[in-house]
Amino acid sequence: MPRPSGRIGRPPTTSRPQILEAARVILDSEGWHKLTVRRLATELGVGATTLYHHVRDKDDLMIQLLDYHASRLKRPELPEDPRERILVAATVMHDSLAAWPEAVEVLTADDLLGESALWMVDTIVGGAIGCGRTPDEAVELYRNIWYYTAGEILVRVRAARRAAEDRPRYRDTVFGKLDEARFPSLAAIGERWPELAERDTFARGLRAFVDGMLAQESR
Repeated sequence: MPRPSGRIGRPPTTSRPQILEAARVILDSEGWHKLTVRRLATELGVGATTLYHHVRDKDDLMIQLLDYHASRLKRPELPEDPRERILVAATVMHDSLAAWPEAVEVLTADDLLGESALWMVDTIVGGAIGCGRTPDEAVELYRNIWYYTAGEILVRVRAARRAAEDRPRYRDTVFGKLDEARFPSLAAIGERWPELAERDTFARGLRAFVDGMLAQESR
């Protein structure tokens, strides 16, 4: 479904999908700090009291928006092997957020998670327990996968924004003229650093990360 752009105007009815599509327009174009119930009401051309029939406050709006996005994701068939289930769920989480990186900034700012996305968390935690980890260790595994995933997406998105603005990157200059005596390993890589650092290694890193945590001795 194509997303609306610009001011939508007053719709014949103010339905939940219309509200959430309009909220996503604001989030994508102006950032989550600008997304308020009053700002959304203005975008839709209705009174704020009308929207309070659908959302309680900004947190509820965010939860509904994230849940709406997650509910439209295609849920894959999960393999029998618990380790593979972890990898599949973590990959879906990464790919769905990479397609909508603005949501990552919302999720990293607060503990807002819609019910439609909880199957990913449950699959990762359950997979870890199925691999012999304790519930505490399973939650730790999920948390660290989330940090790895969110960090990877945020770094790539912000780097892409900087590149789109044609702003020079400090590291490109630094790595081109490193002092071999002070930084021998980095100097040997030299100007290849930006190209190597930008390679998409998420999937390989995820496998290594999960295997490493699953192999740790229980505390």
